Amino acid sequence: MKLARREPPEIGISFLDTITCGIGGVILLMVITTTAPPPVESPERDPREQQISQLQRDLVASRAEVRAATAGLEAQRATLAEKRAALAALARETEVARSQGEQRSAAEEEAALNARVMGELEIAHQRLTEEMQRLYAQRNRPRPQNYIGGIPIDSEYIVFIIDTSGSMFNYAWPRVLEQIVQTLSVYPRVKGLQVMNDEGSYMFPEYAGRWIEDTPARRRAVVERLRTWNVFSNSSPSEGIEAAIQQFYRADRKISLYVYGDEFTGRSIREVANFVQKLNRPDAQGAPLVRIHAIGFPVQFANAPGMQITGIRFAALMRELTRRNGGSFVGLNSFR
Repeated sequence: MKLARREPPEIGISFLDTITCGIGGVILLMVITTTAPPPVESPERDPREQQISQLQRDLVASRAEVRAATAGLEAQRATLAEKRAALAALARETEVARSQGEQRSAAEEEAALNARVMGELEIAHQRLTEEMQRLYAQRNRPRPQNYIGGIPIDSEYIVFIIDTSGSMFNYAWPRVLEQIVQTLSVYPRVKGLQVMNDEGSYMFPEYAGRWIEDTPARRRAVVERLRTWNVFSNSSPSEGIEAAIQQFYRADRKISLYVYGDEFTGRSIREVANFVQKLNRPDAQGAPLVRIHAIGFPVQFANAPGMQITGIRFAALMRELTRRNGGSFVGLNSFR
């Protein structure tokens, strides 16, 4: 007998069990994985943490030191400002004391100078009295023909020495020009002439140390240049006189120096007179080869009596120099 076979079912019990178990295992895995907290990893420790902490502490300490140093610097600045103010006040007091000391020294020096001047004036006055007595004894002698206005005109060379200071240039200059023109007119012709100021500076530097040829054109040039010639001067004619004698003195020349000025600010009248006398050696007859004449302008006498001393000293110096060196001193009554 032939057995009839049944068709096996598409899904058996075993398959369902398997599927069910698999699903249950998945669910179990899901439950386990979702409920268990993930493991927490401990962070690694930075090996530079201690160094950083030390640097932070050092930074805080440095900032505190900077604040303290800044406060100390401000205090020092305030102290320095106070010391500077005190030093400035001390400097002002020192300057005032120095000024007072200089004023006292200047007053003492002026008093000593005035005393010396008065002594020299007294000596000059005595000599003037002796000279007047000598001239009075000779009043009846005939005057030589080569004298004009008391000034001998026997020289072959003439040198003008002019005080170019402010007092002369600003107040007496037209009169200076007039006197120089008159002096030139006294000498119709000379072998040479020269113009210097009281410092020894030449009016024409290109002729320094040598004579200017005497021609009408040269004389006009001298007068024209002299109208605006205003160089530095210390109002002491001694330098110009000494320079002229040293540069132009010759044993075979007859020279006349004409000094035009209003004051003498040098130290000693006697020293200047003695030094000039040594430079101006006499000839075989004992007469000085360089005559020194002087024209005095009374500019200083327009001042108060206490400010006339330099004018008085100029007159005393020129009187002594002209007496010793064969010349004449003429004091004008007016400087205008």
